[in-house]
Amino acid sequence: MGIVGDSLQRAEQAHFTRPIPKSAGAQMRYLVKQEKSTKAVAELLGISRRTVERYVKDEIKRPRPELASRTETEVRSRWQPLVRKRVAQAAAKRTGLVIETRARFGFTAAPGSTDDGRMRRITQHLAPELAGRLLGAQQAGATEAELQALAAEGLQEAYFKDGGRRAGDLLVEFTDIDYIDIAY
Repeated sequence: MGIVGDSLQRAEQAHFTRPIPKSAGAQMRYLVKQEKSTKAVAELLGISRRTVERYVKDEIKRPRPELASRTETEVRSRWQPLVRKRVAQAAAKRTGLVIETRARFGFTAAPGSTDDGRMRRITQHLAPELAGRLLGAQQAGATEAELQALAAEGLQEAYFKDGGRRAGDLLVEFTDIDYIDIAY
């Protein structure tokens, strides 16, 4: 994923009610339960089916570092789906999102009035409608460029246009993202 997608995932994971399984065997058992077969897990992780079975039976206790990292990433991406869904629905309907970012913002306004882009650090609350569009796009499998465009549109409306109270013709370009942190 990209910088915006990863930030959305971290925001979801901050609301987990239980920690993910720690041991390699427990993580493999969880993945097998989710994927319904050792073959699917083996293909997912790029290892043999027999290796998955050995982890499930705790015959292997310590995976290679790169396998441990891939396994933990896959477990995290599937952990507590109902909690993720509940938090995303609350953000889309009631609470919205808070975006903190440092990026280059450039503006295109009415003909003859443009402003060169510059690095800005912005912390802004996005209304539930804008948050719902961003989260809906993420769940629908939007690309990183689409997520960045939606985040830029949300910041444009909430921060630069102040909800329609100023700068009606302003279009914001959101580039050179230094970091972005999204919170529910």
